[in-house]
Amino acid sequence: MFKCICVDHIGIACKDLDVSKKFYTEVLGLTCTGEETVEEQKVKTVFIPCGETLFELLVATSPESPIAKYIEKNGQGIQHVAVRVDDIEAAIADVQARGAAMIDKAPRGGAGGMDIAFVHPKSVGILLELCAPHK
Repeated sequence: MFKCICVDHIGIACKDLDVSKKFYTEVLGLTCTGEETVEEQKVKTVFIPCGETLFELLVATSPESPIAKYIEKNGQGIQHVAVRVDDIEAAIADVQARGAAMIDKAPRGGAGGMDIAFVHPKSVGILLELCAPHK
């Protein structure tokens, strides 16, 4: 059995990373912790701490990116919510055993040194990411 630890981050799909960063830094007074490109997911991301939770701003690096497709269909906005778990492999197995559909059947590398796996939105109503620090 796995344990949910906290809401790790809220993923926000953006058309322009610089414009979005400017709002969070200049209007809200928060600080970016750096940019990272995740080639596998065709995104550039930046994390912005806000208390114990992070905002993850995501911009597509390719028209085939899930973020590009999300923005095309829904516009900019919250794309996913991530929950940090203590054991990503146990979380994937337990979620499936309880009847929820996983997009990822095994963990994969994500931004910020995390292993990630997505629960299908049809099972939970939103795109839910499970994440744990890479071992």
